[in-house]
Amino acid sequence: MTPGSTDYTGVVDPGGPSDVRELDRATIRKMSVSPMHNNVYLITCRATGEQLLIDAADDADRIMSFIAEGTGAASHLVTTHQHWDHVRALEDVARVTAATTYAGEEDADALPVAPGVRLRQGDTITVGEVTLDVIHLRGHTPGGVALAYADPGGITHLFTGDSLFPGGVGNTKLPGQSFESLYADVTERIFDVYPDDTWFYPGHGNDSTIGAERPHLEEWRARGW
Repeated sequence: MTPGSTDYTGVVDPGGPSDVRELDRATIRKMSVSPMHNNVYLITCRATGEQLLIDAADDADRIMSFIAEGTGAASHLVTTHQHWDHVRALEDVARVTAATTYAGEEDADALPVAPGVRLRQGDTITVGEVTLDVIHLRGHTPGGVALAYADPGGITHLFTGDSLFPGGVGNTKLPGQSFESLYADVTERIFDVYPDDTWFYPGHGNDSTIGAERPHLEEWRARGW
C-alpha cells in the first residue's frame, strides 16, 4: 500500500462524502455525482497546492465544494471523453474556476466548452510538482483519454474514464464505437505498459488494479466486450 492510503476504499455514492488517498507527492480525492454514479476526481500537489479536476460530470455546486475540500481552487480541468454524462457541469465549473481545460483532440469539438488544450498520446500535464501522462484510448469515443501518475513513493495511478472498468473495457455497442480499437489500445497502452500493482480509477463505480484484471483479458476478447 502507498503511504497514507490504508483507509482509502474508492467506494463512494452520489451525494455522499468523498474518499481521500494520500500519496507521497499528491492527494487523490474521489466523489460520485448523479443517478449514473459518475466519478469525479481531484488531484492535489502536496508541495504547491495546485489542483486538477477530472470530469465535471454533474452538480456544479457539489463540484465546487469538492474543490474546496482540497486547497480551494482548481487550475486544470480535464474531460476524459465527450459523452454527455461526463460534461453536464463543465461549462459552469470552467467559468467559475477559470481553469485551463483539456480534452482529447478527437473529442474536443463535441464538448460544450472548447478545451484550451487538445490532448494527444504521449502528452503530459504538470500540476505543481506532479506530472501526469496522457494515454489516448480509442473505441469508446474517438478521443478518450486516460491519465497516469507514477507516485515516486509507490505505485502508478490511472484515471481511465469510461475506457476501462473492473470486469472489462467500456461500452462499444453504439454506432461509431469499436471494441477492437478499444481492446487494442487498453491492452497495448495500459496492460502492456503498467505493472500489476497499478491502481486504476474508472468513470463510474469502484476502482481496481491491473493485476486483478489482467487474467481476464482473453475472456474479454472472446466475448467482445
